[in-house]
Amino acid sequence: MTRSNKLGPEERAAAIERLKSKEVDILVVGGGIVGTGAALDAVTRGLSVGILEARDWASGTSSRSSKLVHGGIRYLEQLDFRLVREALTERGLLLKTIAPHLVKPVRFLYPLKKRVTERAYVGAGMLLYDVLSYLGGRPGVPHHQHLSRGQVQKLVPSLNHNALVGGITYYDAQVDDALYVASLARTASFYGAHAASRVRVEGFIKVGERVVGVQAHDLQTGERFEVRAKQVVNATGVWTDDTQRMVGERGTFKVRASKGIHLVVPRDRFQSAMGLLLRTEKSVLFVIPWGRHWLIGTTDTDWHLDKAHPAATAADIDYLLEHVNSVLQVPLTREDVEGVYAGLRPLLAGESEQTSKLSREHLVGHSVPGLVVIAGGKWTTYRVMAKDAIDAAVDALDGLVPPSTTKEIPLLGAEGYRAAWNKRSKIAHAFNLHTVRMEHLLNRYGTLTDELLDLIKENPALADPLPGADDYIQAEVVYAATHLGALHLEDVLARRTRISIEAWDRGVSAAPVAARLLADVLGWDTDREEHEVATYLQRVASERESQTQPDDESADRVRLEAPDIVTN
Repeated sequence: MTRSNKLGPEERAAAIERLKSKEVDILVVGGGIVGTGAALDAVTRGLSVGILEARDWASGTSSRSSKLVHGGIRYLEQLDFRLVREALTERGLLLKTIAPHLVKPVRFLYPLKKRVTERAYVGAGMLLYDVLSYLGGRPGVPHHQHLSRGQVQKLVPSLNHNALVGGITYYDAQVDDALYVASLARTASFYGAHAASRVRVEGFIKVGERVVGVQAHDLQTGERFEVRAKQVVNATGVWTDDTQRMVGERGTFKVRASKGIHLVVPRDRFQSAMGLLLRTEKSVLFVIPWGRHWLIGTTDTDWHLDKAHPAATAADIDYLLEHVNSVLQVPLTREDVEGVYAGLRPLLAGESEQTSKLSREHLVGHSVPGLVVIAGGKWTTYRVMAKDAIDAAVDALDGLVPPSTTKEIPLLGAEGYRAAWNKRSKIAHAFNLHTVRMEHLLNRYGTLTDELLDLIKENPALADPLPGADDYIQAEVVYAATHLGALHLEDVLARRTRISIEAWDRGVSAAPVAARLLADVLGWDTDREEHEVATYLQRVASERESQTQPDDESADRVRLEAPDIVTN
């Protein structure tokens, strides 16, 4: 079997041809974190696998999370110890084995407002958090620590110290969620999965009561075709109910969409050596270090409107600013906000009226022969969700199929990462790059950074940063298309990089340069190149305008005024 570690346009075309011509054992519908995880799980068991995504990899929920790999401190209060332990075990695996280049420890402060009772209560929770992480194996992060008011003052000078009596610090981990998903899809492809984005499933093929495949629509070319599979896995997140309706059967469970928004603020707006975890009346609020920025989030509200483009409102933004300002000496204003993004959590619908109280557990259903449904869960436990979904699919296959092996399978770029990190200064010097630039590349691509350096060797201009987005170099745009499955300008600026939320102009000045680079790789003519830029600029304008609206309905209407890049 020939294997390629690229996930580019040629590999996409070859995957579609293969899916049209031959039945696969497992077909996964949905290219978010769970779908791509399921594809890797299935293909590394020796099964033939296809995976289809209607838009871009991670374009839904999986690119709009808090970017945390965490056990979930708040689930301890709900006494959901099993979920916390499972998530902490996965956190350790991601940090140590699966993706040490993409998943990094991050330190948080929990400010204390009451002297004795709160310290005892929260401290007991943090101790339990540490114990549960050790029960799952090596945690990969230091344990919690108690701090006095003076120690907090030194570490977080910008806090309003009249509002606290001390603090407790603990560690979790963070990840570039969208880049992780693209790397996961690429790794699945490397092991033999046939992966294609921008292919929409528009119906299921049934023989009697049994699902035997799907009707697919290639949105890039307009072609419609069938894919046959022994088992289909529905991993469509907040679209689960919509996908189930195509089968003509009532779903075994319902998924409720909960909107969470995040603000991106420059790192220099307040001084702190660590992130913050703050309690609100409804949930918790994180202030997360993110390169040269802070991420502040999140909200937790029902969403019943367009699932592809959830919109943040002025009220959402004000809610977050109000809560973070309650602990800062110098308050943040709307002018301090560089970027805003909104995502939808796929929560299993239950009795609770509040989405923050709904279960983060996942469920697997097999109510229709030939179709497995996986829903619920959280980003951190994607590997367990994927394993459970494929276990259910395998139960219906003939013959003996090996158990899941993904505990031991690193993503492409992970192997040898620590050795490469130790040589980063020498590598940077050899390519006339700053060491900080080399660290940025290694923390995004791991040992596959060599492939970007090869691009720079061929064309030294690719080492130049993108206008208005100094953190990213031009080689990353080319690489996104040739190796990471990007087919459009938006894919690059919103997901392969995070320019759309990190740059003050949200990528407006980078767009023409990036489009020119993509045109060379993807064969665009001038009209197509200009259309990609114009569509992206419309997206930025509509998002900015939607964020001034007072309510969800108004924000949704304004956001949808910008057309999608693919409208077939």
